[in-house]
Amino acid sequence: MATVSLTRLGVGATGTVAGVRAPLPGQEPELVLRLIEIGFLPGEPVRVIARGQPGNDPIAVRLGHTTFALRRFEADFVQIEGH
Repeated sequence: MATVSLTRLGVGATGTVAGVRAPLPGQEPELVLRLIEIGFLPGEPVRVIARGQPGNDPIAVRLGHTTFALRRFEADFVQIEGH
């Protein structure tokens, strides 16, 4: 199944976390570890509930029963399937 970045989902869209992509050279590996530690694990349901204005930053997402506000560059690491 194809995956997309969490940043591609619109408000109200749902999906399942497929994984967190590896950082590119020069990106912070600690950020990827933090996303995994707070629960962005394969199989977890996710729903975009709001986007900040202006610029759609941050993105508010519901992960399981918890709401997180992620900056766009953070959300870009999270890969979603079934959107």
